[in-house]
Amino acid sequence: MASPFAAVSFSFFLFSFLSFAQSSTIGVTYISRLLEIQDRERAPPSVQIAAAYGVLHRLLPSHSSSFEFGIVSKEQCGGDSCFMISNHPSSSGHGAPEILITGVTGVEIMAGLHWYLKYWCGSHISWDKTGGAQLLSVPDSGSFPRVQEAGILIQRPIPWNYYQNAVTSSYTFAWWDWKRWEKEIDWMALQGINLPLAFTGQEAIWQKVFRNFNISHLDLKDFFGGPAFLSWSRMGNLHGWGGPLPQSWLDQQLLLQKKILARMYELGMTPVLPAFSGNVPAALKYIFPSAKITRLGNWFTVGGNPRWCCTYLLDATDPLFIEIGKAFIQQQLKEYGRTGHIYNCDTFDENTPPVDDPEYISSLGAAIFRGMQSGDSNAIWLMQGWLFSYDPFWRPPQMKALLHSVPMGRLVVLDLFAEVKPIWITSEQFYGVPYIWKVTVLFLIANNMMCMLHNFAGNIEMYGILDAVASGPVEARTSENSTMVGVGMSMEGIEQNPVVYDLMSEMAFQHNKVDVKVWIALYSTRRYGKSVPEIQDAWNILYHTVYNCTDGSYDKNRDVIVAFPDIDPSFIPTPKLSMPGGYHRYGKSVSRRTVLKEITNSFEQPHLWYSTSEVKDALGLFIASGDQLSGSNTYRYDLVDLTRQALAKYANQLFLEVIEAYQLNDVRGAACHSQKFLELVEDMDTLLACHDGFLLGPWLESAKQLAQDEQQEIQFEWNARTQITMWFDNTEDEASLLRDYGNKYWSGLLRDYYGPRAAIYFKYLLESLETGNEFALKDWRREWIKLTNDWQNSRNAYPVRSSGNAIDTSRRLYNKYLQDPEIYDL
Repeated sequence: MASPFAAVSFSFFLFSFLSFAQSSTIGVTYISRLLEIQDRERAPPSVQIAAAYGVLHRLLPSHSSSFEFGIVSKEQCGGDSCFMISNHPSSSGHGAPEILITGVTGVEIMAGLHWYLKYWCGSHISWDKTGGAQLLSVPDSGSFPRVQEAGILIQRPIPWNYYQNAVTSSYTFAWWDWKRWEKEIDWMALQGINLPLAFTGQEAIWQKVFRNFNISHLDLKDFFGGPAFLSWSRMGNLHGWGGPLPQSWLDQQLLLQKKILARMYELGMTPVLPAFSGNVPAALKYIFPSAKITRLGNWFTVGGNPRWCCTYLLDATDPLFIEIGKAFIQQQLKEYGRTGHIYNCDTFDENTPPVDDPEYISSLGAAIFRGMQSGDSNAIWLMQGWLFSYDPFWRPPQMKALLHSVPMGRLVVLDLFAEVKPIWITSEQFYGVPYIWKVTVLFLIANNMMCMLHNFAGNIEMYGILDAVASGPVEARTSENSTMVGVGMSMEGIEQNPVVYDLMSEMAFQHNKVDVKVWIALYSTRRYGKSVPEIQDAWNILYHTVYNCTDGSYDKNRDVIVAFPDIDPSFIPTPKLSMPGGYHRYGKSVSRRTVLKEITNSFEQPHLWYSTSEVKDALGLFIASGDQLSGSNTYRYDLVDLTRQALAKYANQLFLEVIEAYQLNDVRGAACHSQKFLELVEDMDTLLACHDGFLLGPWLESAKQLAQDEQQEIQFEWNARTQITMWFDNTEDEASLLRDYGNKYWSGLLRDYYGPRAAIYFKYLLESLETGNEFALKDWRREWIKLTNDWQNSRNAYPVRSSGNAIDTSRRLYNKYLQDPEIYDL
């Protein structure tokens, strides 16, 4: 059977069976010894093949007999990792396998399966929350499309495909059980990910390690953060917040980690384990009084509250550092039975060294690595390059000192924000160190891996830079003296913007830049299972607007609904009101410096990088296609998300109209616009309730389901509610400095939290107009903080299943809010 996708996909995405693209970089030669060790220590072929069949059975149980899998050597692939797809020699027989897929590991086999399903069967695979898999286009057994007679061979142009951020474990994975983890590992394998972080359960390891250094269980109660804040206690940013951790949590998470690692190893992945960064419990300084232990500064607590802030760091040059580092690596080996020899350590992530002397920094780096190497002689240090992006401390001398403090090939840097701010370009390929190009979306190098950062805190926002994703890794790999050794995705939260992750995953196998215009046309057909001209037109608009952010800014969602400004409305600038010569407030001149300081501290303008009217047109095309695609869950997810995106930007505009009316002393206008804003929030909550991917309930219920008793249930639910609202500590009249960082567009959250918060603000705004008094900023602040704290402590349940018709609701809200060009043309 011929496939309608085969001709196009072959032209743009495939290499012939005999085409071997030699694309190794200098960085790959540096890590060649480790690659050889990992190849020798990988699970036996029979284990990897069995694991691959397990993924197939969970994905396509009715088609399990249609495929045959096998493991091949790198020599058969031309010297690199690859997968090969061919017609099975027995495919003419009834019930016989039709397609043979082979690969160097189980991961390559799964990547080959995904490639075949994408480009021969027109299917699509994404996270369940973003619509799940579109497999209706896969033919019945016996009717599978045949590939060309010579077969297909796809090589990895670079060895590693990295996945996760140090904080993804809190923003997304915090409440996962094995069932959800198994789904994620299946997804990783299908995307070709072979280098995932594996941070779950490490607190139980630390408990055993610190016991050997006379640290008691009681000493650790204030050391670990709560379940939703473990990422930051691991990095030494905070301690105790959301805790203490019950022993049952520690034990349960360690068992979960063992299952996670076992499955990753079975598929041929190389899990990245944590290493000691120097973060220690306060009790250690009393047990070892001569040790060089310093107290770090405040990290976002209100007033530097020592109850949560100012953790303790053991200097890497102290002999005790190497002892603890060695013990931690060895305890992991004892618990897990094996290692992939790659360890993540980010001692300086948002923790600046006390001295900028390059020699001192070099000694720190060398000591950190010795801690790993003393526990595993083949250890490689994997370090996030985020510090080089945001901290001005890291000038070239300091950066070189750290990167060159470790033997060449034993340090790999993640170019964490490579799609927006690639460090490899400004650092001369990380000064020769191997790196990984990452989409956080971010890109780094030392041996480096280029990474895409893309998302902060799991915020929900349609955003991406598809052209950079389609070209950046290729440009970095083919640049002069490239030390790149991988690509990766280092988002803070997942389950959003599936188009970005679909393309980025593919770049692990692309040797040439991808023509995004052609790719996006295929994507929309695969995602919904059929070609609809209006939808293709809509996706072409989205590609050139929301997915074409070229302003160099990162996208931390600050829409007014989910990140409401905590500022006097007199100080909020509006596009229609200009104030030449300064600002005025109730007839009194206010200095521009005072105004800008308050704006900077309390109001971060929402990020807008595209024409909202064009996106509105794309939404109109989506709605017009509803009758043809109503049965598609992927379509319904995208429809709700696109409607949410359009309405959110309209809400930003509507809020400014409230502010403009206030500044013009227009009571009636302010009342009218504020009421419309609140009504819009209610309507958006109804919209979000139409798809499972936009519900608050699953986040809260998954937290409670991990509890062993009612006390834990209360604690875990508080953790879950706090992370997405106030985040960190507050007083009665001073909010957390991280408030709304973890904001979410989730049904239930808009109705019960974001809407009531905005209503309080508008109440004080209207009172100010009606009485002629200044806006009661302190009263507003106390009331909304109390609202937040009450919501954090509340226990009301929310739906875990969607309700309502996405198409009808989207159409109704489009007609209600977006049809008039006068109100929506930015």
